Amino acid sequence: MIFHVQKLLSARYAPEAGGQTTPPLSEDAANKAPAPGRVHILADSTADLPDGIAAQVRVVPLSVRFGEEEFLDGIDIDHRRFYEKLVESDVLPTTSQATPGDFAAPFQAVRDAGAEGVVITLASGLSGTYESACLAARDFPEIFVVDSGTVAVGGGILVERALSLARAGLSGREIARQLEAEKRDIRIVALVDTLEYLRRGGRISKTAALAGGLLNIKPVLSLRDGKIEILGRARGSRQGNNLLCQEIARAGGVDFSRPVLLGYTGLSDALLQKYIDDSRALFLGHEAAIRQTSIGSVVGTHAGPGAVAVAFFSGGEK
Repeated sequence: MIFHVQKLLSARYAPEAGGQTTPPLSEDAANKAPAPGRVHILADSTADLPDGIAAQVRVVPLSVRFGEEEFLDGIDIDHRRFYEKLVESDVLPTTSQATPGDFAAPFQAVRDAGAEGVVITLASGLSGTYESACLAARDFPEIFVVDSGTVAVGGGILVERALSLARAGLSGREIARQLEAEKRDIRIVALVDTLEYLRRGGRISKTAALAGGLLNIKPVLSLRDGKIEILGRARGSRQGNNLLCQEIARAGGVDFSRPVLLGYTGLSDALLQKYIDDSRALFLGHEAAIRQTSIGSVVGTHAGPGAVAVAFFSGGEK
């Protein structure tokens, strides 16, 4: 199944009303050493980040609830335990937005460091977390809030892009303005291994899930405005991998000058490694730029274990 996040939302918060966006940075500028402590990058816990990137970011957790049990995402429950519980549980988990109070301490830490902060949230159409960050930022003029317009690995590549802009020496306002311009280029495509969690979430019928499982059908999906839509169907993983590559090509291909992130749901990355092997031509010559990570609760709840996702900045619509 292909899970396609495309320009979900336009931002409702602009760092500077009527301001002009800055042009994309050259590769040399993006690789400059950081100005220590000048701009801190923050994100909520739905942004999937590789370990090396996560260590450079202040993360504000959302809550994950399984029935009566509630956990702080990334603190009380990690991705592995989430998928263990997802398989064991009779009910689908839910997530709760971060509150303005959850952002207060991280924002204060930025102020105490004498720095500026740029906070990147998941799409405002999927959660009230963006609104919470904006409310908290009213008391912190050094904080700039960006609605990523995406989720999961899509948020991850926007965070990584923010870090590169901070290393290039841009101010918090300039980084936020640049992200607002570049987030429109973010694409996510994903191949899902099971229909069970779409059925449990009420997105397809039990009959459709049963028939699809027997025929090894992988639906082609799109996520728009927070809603999953079935666009088509592939039969088997090989055809699904081909469709994944076709969706990437349709988006104009991958801009390898900006971050690319591959993700997987569940306890094993075996299907991701198979996808990489089947799609070697797509990444030929750019293998060193490709990072991998596990995908968290927001996408994992609906995709279930076995999903493979690619998040990238497009090279231009075709």
